[in-house]
Amino acid sequence: MNAPQATDLLDCSVIVCTYNRAQSLADTLRALQAQRVPDDLRWEVLIVDNNSRDDTRATVEAAAAGFPPLRYLFQPQQGLSHARNMGIEAARGELLIFTDDDVLPEPDWIERVRAGIAAHAADACGGYIAPLFEIPPPAWLTERFYGFLAVRTERSDDYPIVTASQAPFGANMAVKRAVFDRVGLFDVTRGRTGKVLASGEDGELFERILAAGLKAVFLGSARVHHKVEAFRLTKRYLRRWRYQSSRNIALSRGLAGARRVAGVPLFVLPQTLRAAGRVLGGWLVSAPDEAFNREMVLCHFLGLIAGLYRRARQPGRDGPA
Repeated sequence: MNAPQATDLLDCSVIVCTYNRAQSLADTLRALQAQRVPDDLRWEVLIVDNNSRDDTRATVEAAAAGFPPLRYLFQPQQGLSHARNMGIEAARGELLIFTDDDVLPEPDWIERVRAGIAAHAADACGGYIAPLFEIPPPAWLTERFYGFLAVRTERSDDYPIVTASQAPFGANMAVKRAVFDRVGLFDVTRGRTGKVLASGEDGELFERILAAGLKAVFLGSARVHHKVEAFRLTKRYLRRWRYQSSRNIALSRGLAGARRVAGVPLFVLPQTLRAAGRVLGGWLVSAPDEAFNREMVLCHFLGLIAGLYRRARQPGRDGPA
């Protein structure tokens, strides 16, 4: 990655990737305008438009007055990871802070991120993500499903991130510029692409960060609020999210196993059948959230099989990456 000249470096860059959410983006921009930061803080905001067809550009231009440097970038290559990588390449900050176009950071968010990174001598961090539900969630949608909604409320203290399973969500995440120089950018084979609900790019990046011996922390006081629209509070949406995410991860990573049928290791098939049996049992005897959690496990296996099958159809691709 080509770093800016030392004389051009800022303290931090906030990177917001967006796709056809101009109205929601306007709320995010207002929340960023309301940030309470030191007068001498040198910062910027980059909006990366990932091929939107709405009024995104006009929304950014309308917000530019009275803002720290606000830049608009257009990334025609569809995919969240492509958009994030464009933002990283263009950013001039030493610390790159990520959020999304449906997120409202609290007024002290930037300063909390910067102070937490410094206090823990960390290279990367994530933070607390509270839900802003458009409607009250149904009774079956308990906190065990919050991760599928990019909500993180299970802890509010500071703690070290030591495994990829603890990786933050892109709605509230920061990484020093030098880290990308060392471990590389986001994997463009992962992450959401248009309306395909893929994921895994954040966890994969933090796998590389931790493997490089770098330090990552969770900052409980660095807080944002994530809008959760009504359509996302449905079983249909969450099933689709789990299926498409698992399919994407299987397609990009593969799975070890010598004995295969249509690219799928044989041991996956009985696991899938057991998961289907547990779904039937859950419908009969389990609490609503446990019954649906079993459905999500089955959706994971079905997505895994679909991804592995697609991977086997690609020339020279079989097994793990």
